[in-house]
Amino acid sequence: MEILSGFCDIDDFCSRFEPVWRPHRVATAGKKRPRASSLALREVLAILVLFHGLHYRTFKHFYLHHVCTHLRPDFPGLPSYSRFVALIPSTLLPLCGCLQTRQGQPTGIPFIDSLPIRVCHNRRIHSHRVFDGFAQRGRSSVDWFYGFKWHLVINDKGELLGLCLTSGHVDDRRPVAKLVRQLWGKRFGDRGYLSQRLFDRVVGPRTTADHEAKEKDEEQADADGRQALAPPAVPDRVCQRSAEEHQSDGTHTAPQRG
Repeated sequence: MEILSGFCDIDDFCSRFEPVWRPHRVATAGKKRPRASSLALREVLAILVLFHGLHYRTFKHFYLHHVCTHLRPDFPGLPSYSRFVALIPSTLLPLCGCLQTRQGQPTGIPFIDSLPIRVCHNRRIHSHRVFDGFAQRGRSSVDWFYGFKWHLVINDKGELLGLCLTSGHVDDRRPVAKLVRQLWGKRFGDRGYLSQRLFDRVVGPRTTADHEAKEKDEEQADADGRQALAPPAVPDRVCQRSAEEHQSDGTHTAPQRG
């Protein structure tokens, strides 16, 4: 991942976002003065985005062995690992806002699907406490899991058009109407999204004219199918000529017994 181009995009976003966001922040309870950070918001966001673009298994290993080792000249005010982890919760809203600015344009061919986010192994569900009360059991196309679901909508170019995070037990069809509300064209998904109720919510209920047009199209399709399956017709002139040639050869066909 190119860090320079990514940081420029995040810097442009923060230049527009922070002047609007800062005045509306709610002060924390208590008289404790908020501690100033040695890193700017745009620097923290750039490091978090860079982590997801590289192939590190844990953020701790990425921060200690990559950021602190190779990126210290680019981020001279790097704090300790524990201090940086304490700054991450304050970046949730800016990260969500930045993600909304990275969406693509509708092309008329949107695809929707859901992805499971497992927070722990199935054998550790009863002892899990981090997301207790938020994560739920759910089922993907592969197996049961415990966690959340990403509901994503992309176009035919792979660009993100919408996303939604829900608990693992939420039906895949529930957030569809909200995600595709401002999209046009045909929507594509697997058979888990098949529902007449969802179709009526997204497209609208069928009218009498729609039913008549559908029946007419089905009748025409049946007629075309019967015509395609029928044996080709042989002209009478060809049949008569074949019979004359058969008689001229002097051959006769033995009658078949019933």
